[in-house]
Amino acid sequence: MRFGIFIPQGWRLDLVGIEPADQWPVMRELAQRFDAGTDWESIWVYDHFHTVPVPTDEATHEAWSLMSAFAATTSRLRLGQMCTAISYRNPAYLAKVAATVDLISAGRVEMGIGGGWYEHEWRAYGYGFPSAGERLGRLDEGVQIFRQAWRTGRATLDGRYYQVDGAIVHPKPLQENGIPIWVAGGGEKKTLRIAARYADYTNFSGDPVEFAHKSEILRAHCADVGTDFDAITRSSNFNTVVGSTEAEVKERLSAIVERFTPYLGAAEAAAIVEQQFGSSATVGTPEQIIERLSKVKQLGLGYSILNFPEAAYDISGIELFEREVIPALR
Repeated sequence: MRFGIFIPQGWRLDLVGIEPADQWPVMRELAQRFDAGTDWESIWVYDHFHTVPVPTDEATHEAWSLMSAFAATTSRLRLGQMCTAISYRNPAYLAKVAATVDLISAGRVEMGIGGGWYEHEWRAYGYGFPSAGERLGRLDEGVQIFRQAWRTGRATLDGRYYQVDGAIVHPKPLQENGIPIWVAGGGEKKTLRIAARYADYTNFSGDPVEFAHKSEILRAHCADVGTDFDAITRSSNFNTVVGSTEAEVKERLSAIVERFTPYLGAAEAAAIVEQQFGSSATVGTPEQIIERLSKVKQLGLGYSILNFPEAAYDISGIELFEREVIPALR
């Protein structure tokens, strides 16, 4: 199993209490720490503009600005976003941005892409909120534009949602055949079919039952469109809190509730933490996490991307995960 880790960027209220001028140094130092080791293959950010679980005035730093900054300040790690919302940027423009970041990074970019879902920020930024069918139609056309642009240096598409006429993307990405594409989401009729056509990686639920089900849907789509199911690496994201004992895990979760409480109230904060972390395979002691992830690994999970909500404040949980969990599953 391969491992990636999210860098706190504020979206999950994970930079609360850190002054804005100090937030980039926190993010940079974490990225450089992971870059200096060998435990993590990649670092990741989210493509969002407003915090969750509720919009607040707390920081949410823009994903592709961070991608460029990490490209210039690290040297080994792969760099990804899970995931870019296709409609937030014109796809020909985004192909150009990603190609530039790939050059800055010496060929280390991953393109996580999806249809987008956070209605509040869509409407706030003036994007409207199209139907799911339209959002996924844009995803399909956008990925086609990426592939053309990165492989040939030009893109032309007279689509339903995007019209591109000889958009030039030179220099092309350094990576042969362009930047790897991660199609995120588990929609069975459209998203997984788009993934079957175009994806190098997928990203959907890590729950064992759901993971197995989505994998079989993906397999069927691959057979239908004539692509190789086994060539697609399947990944999942996990909210992660690890402690040496169950009591320590509870203490760490309580600290997250306390951080959320000023924005949600105590009862709602506790409910949100239970929702986000209560059933996560990577909340528990190292032994518990190894057992749960091993089950999904046997079902074909090849890549886990972990969000540690404490990362900006306390890396002891990350260190414990590095010492005990990664070696057991790698």
